[in-house]
Amino acid sequence: MQKRGAIPGGQRTAARSVLSPDNLTLIETVARCGSMAAAARELGLVPSALTYRVRQVEDALDVLLFDRSARQARITPAGSELLRSGEHLLFELDAVAERVKRVATGWEPQFTIVADNIIARTILFELCEAFYALGAPTRLRLRSETLTGTLESLMAGKSDLALGVGVDGTSNHAGVHVQPLGDVPFVFAVAPHHPLADAPEPLADSLIGQYRAVAVADSTQRGAGISIGLLQGQDVFTVPTMQHKVEAQLRGIGCGFLPLPLAQAYAQSGRLVLKSVQRGPRVARVGYAWRTTPGRTGKAATAQQGRALQWWLSQLIHPTTREAMLTHPTMT
Repeated sequence: MQKRGAIPGGQRTAARSVLSPDNLTLIETVARCGSMAAAARELGLVPSALTYRVRQVEDALDVLLFDRSARQARITPAGSELLRSGEHLLFELDAVAERVKRVATGWEPQFTIVADNIIARTILFELCEAFYALGAPTRLRLRSETLTGTLESLMAGKSDLALGVGVDGTSNHAGVHVQPLGDVPFVFAVAPHHPLADAPEPLADSLIGQYRAVAVADSTQRGAGISIGLLQGQDVFTVPTMQHKVEAQLRGIGCGFLPLPLAQAYAQSGRLVLKSVQRGPRVARVGYAWRTTPGRTGKAATAQQGRALQWWLSQLIHPTTREAMLTHPTMT
């Protein structure tokens, strides 16, 4: 019988105490050698001492790890499970030890990036690849938000770096530092089979307002958020992401403005038609932002930053990186 009884709550501490790397190695050696005597010789222990330690582990776990009914010590299913899980535990212990050493050098244990739908996923993932190539102990986490939800995620402490925040008015928030990424032109786009595809240009608002618009929902958790490019009384199909918006417009479900780099890619393939409008061009000014320590600037502020944040900010200094984040098309 392998199970000798349920482990009471008071015995759990004892069970944890015996799951040491040394004891796991001892159990593995006995299983591999097939007998206590052979394992004792390999480990340089007296057989009685090895047997006693095995008994200690079994008593603490309240299971039998070896079947001693035969001359050889045959490992039980419970023992095999202990070895299987124990191997994973040893790897985890090594990994934790390495992470603790590296985190002590200034790396954040976890670094969360929130990116607005307007940010090119391809470029963002290329940066993630480059970050992981450093061998840093920091775990990356990506969040996706839209419009004011991007800045809100940063200010609420849910993210460490925000990409694609609206520049206008953002700098008024205390404890948030903003740098520009660039300007993104938007163009009005419809599917080739949409009624507006053959309408004379420039399109008047009175004509556009007769057709359903596709809008990406503001992901803010506070208030109603903001709407951009919608006309009074216009029917609206609201979707959660820019990728959903593109899909809806490709199907002719509605019309609306799209980032020029994204819309151009579909226009060149004939899947979208770009139309000029009377209201004039629409340009979004976007930037990236991170939290700062109030009252600290320059070198003092940099000293408070974790090394992961410093690395990401150093990448965003390059104009080519900032431009690529806004101009590289993200196809659906």
